Amino acid sequence: MENRKGSGVKKFHKHINRPNKEDFVFGVNSVIETLKSEQEIDKILLLKEMKHVEEIETLARNRGIPVQKVPMEKLNRVTMKNHQGAIAFVSAVNFAILSNVVTSIFESGESPLVLILDRITDVRNFGAICRSAECSGVHAVVVPARGSAQINGDAMKTSSGALNFIPVCRETDLINTVKYLKNSGFQIISCTEKGNDLVYDADYSLPTAIIMGSEEDGISDALIDLSDFKAQIPLKGKVESLNVSVAAGVILFEAVRQKMKQA
Repeated sequence: MENRKGSGVKKFHKHINRPNKEDFVFGVNSVIETLKSEQEIDKILLLKEMKHVEEIETLARNRGIPVQKVPMEKLNRVTMKNHQGAIAFVSAVNFAILSNVVTSIFESGESPLVLILDRITDVRNFGAICRSAECSGVHAVVVPARGSAQINGDAMKTSSGALNFIPVCRETDLINTVKYLKNSGFQIISCTEKGNDLVYDADYSLPTAIIMGSEEDGISDALIDLSDFKAQIPLKGKVESLNVSVAAGVILFEAVRQKMKQA
């Protein structure tokens, strides 16, 4: 396993993520104290009609944590305990800084492989993708701050522990993230049925970022427009698309096949 990713990057990745004991905390004071701690938070739900929550909103904004104003019914579906109109979803991982990961990979002499997940909302799909990503030598998984699956215990379980070893980077704007990667020398490959290229045509020995799109409507047009390749997986059956976690496995292990052939 050490030879797969290289000793330098492997040291950087080792046990970078830590699972937490709970998936959420509730109550105004508990949410505030969690925001003030170093605990990673996926998102915060606040009651729509709730007033005097400026401290929560300010702390969340300063940390780049999304806040959603929701009706009481949604809060009660999470917990019927005395949540006081405030619930914070705690992440099962510690998020990494993408620029630090990229710098570390280049300094190790490796060619980076990054996976960008555009609005993957199903927790089990997310976990399965991260399992394939870790097994195929992906150096980092990038998710948007909004519109992404909660990284909770279910995601950790579905990943079979892979989330303990692969950095997850949460970015506020995937368009700017892709532009940063392009400026850093990455080729951008969108895995989409809208493309004319095949996933087998790209050269994965180059620094590469692969984009996988949402379960409902695929990759956003803005990200596709920034891509260097629009690569599709050839299908022979009557069903028009693969599950996104299966599609991710196909393209990632094409990258593995090419790298093994070139080694």
